[in-house]
Amino acid sequence: MKIESLNDLFEHTLQMTYYTENQITKALPQMIEAAQNPELKQAFSQHLQETEQQVQRLEQVFQAMGQKPEETTCPIIDASVKACEKLISHTETGAVRDAGLIHCGQGVEHLEMTHYGTLVAWAQSLRLEQIVPVLQQTLAEEKNADEVLSRCANEQVNEGAARMANAA
Repeated sequence: MKIESLNDLFEHTLQMTYYTENQITKALPQMIEAAQNPELKQAFSQHLQETEQQVQRLEQVFQAMGQKPEETTCPIIDASVKACEKLISHTETGAVRDAGLIHCGQGVEHLEMTHYGTLVAWAQSLRLEQIVPVLQQTLAEEKNADEVLSRCANEQVNEGAARMANAA
């Protein structure tokens, strides 16, 4: 697809975001399984449910635009998923792995916040008023997921990982 207008760029980014969300629905179950901290497992499980709804919302956005849902690869999410898989394979179950999983999760959340924040701004500029609230809802969920992961890290996981380092 040749990108010649803001509308083209919006569609391209929407397709990349759709791909990103679909990749996350595949990666989160591995992260849930790899996590040890119950609150972290819960945070990832909750976000998996949200992500499945976000995929459906993106499909509604495509439909509102008169398009069939289509994916465009996102090398950033592909690299993020690979980094998370590598982290899991190179760490033992416990607080250090959980701290790394939070890092991976927050990296993904920040990518998604970038996608959705940009899509909201462009949808507003393109006068796609019916789409803006749908994208804003997902943006708010991504910000919340990031905050939940930060709380989990700061209130539980990081201290446990630091104690492991001090005990070594």
